[in-house]
Amino acid sequence: MAVASAGTGFLLLCALGYAMSHPQNPGGSALRLAWCLTPLAATVHFAVAVARTDPATRPRGGLSAIGLGPFRLMAVSATTTALSCTLGSLLALLVFLDLRGDLTGVPFDGAASVFLAADQPLPVPAALTLLALIPATASATVALVLLPRDARPAAARAVARHYGRFGAYGRTVARETFGTYGRFGARLRTQPTGGRTAGSAPEPETGGTPPPRASDPAPTAPPPGDDSTGAQPDADHSPPLPPAPGSTPSGLPWGVSVLTAGLAVQAYATRASTTPAPRLPGGLATGAPAVLLGWVLTALGLAVAGPGLAHLCGRLLQAGRPGALRLLSGRVLMEEATRIGRPLGIVCAVASGTYAMAALYETSTPVFGPLTTLGTLLVSGCTVATLLTAAVEAKHARAETTAALLRLGAPAAMLRSAAVLRVGALLALFVPLTLIVAELAALPLAR
Repeated sequence: MAVASAGTGFLLLCALGYAMSHPQNPGGSALRLAWCLTPLAATVHFAVAVARTDPATRPRGGLSAIGLGPFRLMAVSATTTALSCTLGSLLALLVFLDLRGDLTGVPFDGAASVFLAADQPLPVPAALTLLALIPATASATVALVLLPRDARPAAARAVARHYGRFGAYGRTVARETFGTYGRFGARLRTQPTGGRTAGSAPEPETGGTPPPRASDPAPTAPPPGDDSTGAQPDADHSPPLPPAPGSTPSGLPWGVSVLTAGLAVQAYATRASTTPAPRLPGGLATGAPAVLLGWVLTALGLAVAGPGLAHLCGRLLQAGRPGALRLLSGRVLMEEATRIGRPLGIVCAVASGTYAMAALYETSTPVFGPLTTLGTLLVSGCTVATLLTAAVEAKHARAETTAALLRLGAPAAMLRSAAVLRVGALLALFVPLTLIVAELAALPLAR
């Protein structure tokens, strides 16, 4: 986490150095800073994945008794993320100052002064603001994602338990005002028409149960579920049922729509630009910010559609007459579709963007710069590390199921074969999808 934060902070500082060296080109400086948002987003996504799989902040029994409840654990995760990112930002500042020559002298005979601005004093407030952006964004996102929420279904949350007078509980929404219980006549039994009213003569007894008097205390109903009076428990007090496992993610149509919109924006932006423009180290024209928007929409569409595609892979594995191996692989893949599909979709988006950039380089043959290489390695490394972290989280989540299968006599080789089958099914779907998206993204850029 600290290494990823250091790489992102160094790119932000280099964007600041380019803006200092080229004050006559504010548009190009702003676009370079906008391109730094991609590694920043990859770093924040990786920070969230690391915080979710941290065993030290996982809720366990007995922690609430010593003051470490869900909210405290969320605060610990956010603080740990902020400290790791701050350490990386300080490392990036040290490397940047060393390359500028503020510590030991200008290296490379001043060849790196284009994006370091070694001949100008560094504005410390601006540098610290850019470096503080990483820990602040990462810790806030971790706190928002790990915020404790009610895991009950919406229907169960709507019918909440309300506590009434003297601790009696029920599911009624009507509340009693102050003094209702002690108001005169509020608890008298309602008499039918023609019955005895206050001040009338008592009715003759016929040997049955005598009618209640006004001075007698009003009979109270036993609390729900009290078996001392033979009452049956209320059916509404039964605990809510958990949601059905393997529910289909609902983001596949929206993801496909956003992906199509991103490809359309890229094609329209490239066709609308008729005059050649100078190119950034990433190979794109500085006068085409809509291309960046198209790539962002494409990545967002793949990330939203990823869980639905992973769920589809699980269904396809169980098509026909599946055996025990395919049935186990498909059910596990359907259960882990949301956890694995989103980072897998982001990896697919990064791979398609890298492939499209490589295809564009084959036609225009631009020069790879050090910042381009650093940004590509940083984004690719963060997305792959996020996917591997999500895989580890999924393995920990199904540890009890795996142990139960082993106790029932399932061979360990079968479990390994099921894991290989799941990986093969995901690759069989996402690799062709990556190539198709990359070809469609590179087609308008190569013209």
